[in-house]
Amino acid sequence: MQNSLFLRAAFSKSTERPPVWMMRQAGRFMPEYWEIKNKYSFLEMCKTPEIAADVTMLPVNLLGIDAAILFSDILVTAEAMGGDLSFTQGVGPKFANPVRNQADVDKLLTEVDDKLQYVADAIKVIQQRLNGSIPLIGFAGAPFTVMSYLVEGGSSKDFKLTKLLIHNHPELAHQLLAKIAKVTVDYLNLQINAGVNALQLFDSWALALSWDDYKEFSHNYNTEIISKLNRKGIPIISFCKGSSVFAPLMAESKPDVISVDWNADLLDIKKKLPAGIAIQGNLDPHILYADKKVIKERIHRLFERMRGEDGFIFNLGHGIMPDIPFDHVKYAVELIKEFRY
Repeated sequence: MQNSLFLRAAFSKSTERPPVWMMRQAGRFMPEYWEIKNKYSFLEMCKTPEIAADVTMLPVNLLGIDAAILFSDILVTAEAMGGDLSFTQGVGPKFANPVRNQADVDKLLTEVDDKLQYVADAIKVIQQRLNGSIPLIGFAGAPFTVMSYLVEGGSSKDFKLTKLLIHNHPELAHQLLAKIAKVTVDYLNLQINAGVNALQLFDSWALALSWDDYKEFSHNYNTEIISKLNRKGIPIISFCKGSSVFAPLMAESKPDVISVDWNADLLDIKKKLPAGIAIQGNLDPHILYADKKVIKERIHRLFERMRGEDGFIFNLGHGIMPDIPFDHVKYAVELIKEFRY
């Protein structure tokens, strides 16, 4: 497995072409996903190992990507800690019991591995199905992002309640973040023990923060998590929306890979990173709506920019949108797999 294209690139070794996987690759842009989704709730899909494996395998079988990513959600840790989580079509995740004060923080549990055993079970089923063909990526939500959902009670455009917490009650925010970080370390190590080949830490909402607030309320906890992982032979990918800004700080956490949003020049970021940190990204997913000639031109432009650079994994700057045409995604993957340096 260590000779796989993806793992070689993740450990900054040379590859004959960039490996490809895409965030949200097992998602709603595939009709086959909806065939499953129309039978089960989202949480049922996550919590039933055979179904989670079915969904994880869709892009493996239909797209031929170079790495699979576990089908789950970044908020399963928050639910295990005591969040009353539900998903509503067109609305997204909601917590019926948002965390707003000391009593709410005190109620949250930190010994929750037993509640997340279904994830370990899903990993084992997926690895049986992959049978060593490609690596499996596990993941978790970073503490700041998970905290924002718990505090806001769901998605937010301005993160007003979260920012009020970190500015007016920083000690309470740190208590909450420390609890989430502890659970996240245990959860990612549980995934390693269950058999994942790589991990990604998703800090989806880091871009909401100023530089100083990112450092205090996000970066420091991500650094702690990465330092406590049993990561021998397991590359750790650090991703945030805002990585084009925060990459120098992210590098201080010593991940193996930094995944970059689409706002930056990828080579420019790579040149500024310490040797031995690979880079992942960073096609704007909106390009996949465009005509195929545009998709080809933009992917080749990115590859020519990165020519001669070891440690490059192709991905999007964020996840695939649900209404991107499937045949455009398949075309992009085929283009990438045909490319040679």
